[in-house]
Amino acid sequence: MNLKKFPISIVVLTYNESLNLDKCLNSVYDYVDEIVIVDSDSTDNTLEVASKFNSIIFSNKFETHNKQWLWALENIKLKNEWVMGLDADQAFTKELWDEISLLFNGNLENVDGIYINRKYIFRGQWIKHGGMFPKYLLKLFKKNKVLIDENELVDHHFYIKGNTINTKNYIVEENYKENNLSFWMSKHRKYAELFANEIIYSKSNKVITPDYKGNPDQQSLYLKSLYSKFPLFVRPVLFFIYRYFIKFGILDGKQGLIFHTLHSLWFRFIIDKKIYNLKKNKR
Repeated sequence: MNLKKFPISIVVLTYNESLNLDKCLNSVYDYVDEIVIVDSDSTDNTLEVASKFNSIIFSNKFETHNKQWLWALENIKLKNEWVMGLDADQAFTKELWDEISLLFNGNLENVDGIYINRKYIFRGQWIKHGGMFPKYLLKLFKKNKVLIDENELVDHHFYIKGNTINTKNYIVEENYKENNLSFWMSKHRKYAELFANEIIYSKSNKVITPDYKGNPDQQSLYLKSLYSKFPLFVRPVLFFIYRYFIKFGILDGKQGLIFHTLHSLWFRFIIDKKIYNLKKNKR
């Protein structure tokens, strides 16, 4: 057990996450001095799992991930300047804590956010290729420096305009519920609907500027802007070719084939179909 706990407030959004939450909280409990759960009326034993780790539990009706995060950061009085926005299916490794220990024992005065590398597991298989690793997510940030665009409808993104750094070590993301492929596909059908509506109707103004040479989020926004210039229904095919062959997704084996086909071809084809229908209805 690590006797020194870092001045970090862990915040996790939950809804029926009992399968994932124990591993998540167990990986941070010995290292941080505050764990906060924002639950959306879970019907399983999510809150029982959270209570095992002395979590502070709040409840708030879910609309979108970004609105939920805005509510959490604006309404919960967190005890620390540094906040870790963690997903219930993400867990720290000891090597990552060792790296964070070095960072916090050094000088972070001029650092506003820390991008953490992610290792993604799909149905028991590490998806290492196809642009999936390394993958840097802004997870650790100073509360008064973070920006969130509430008009984004899918997932959540934390943005920082100030100085950021990247970790070498990683969190492990593995959603045990997604071992059931129908669950994964059902979730992404909902995401496709949200993505299409965001693209057609959202008045979102990106809080950071796309930049290929910028931080990981700026690079991602730049690449998304390039993707958006390709024709509907053509770009998913090109994207699959890019990820599976050019970025060597083919090396990820059988589960990699399933993942890259679903994530870069099937999922984005559904998004384009919904965009097409929305534009047709508007006309």
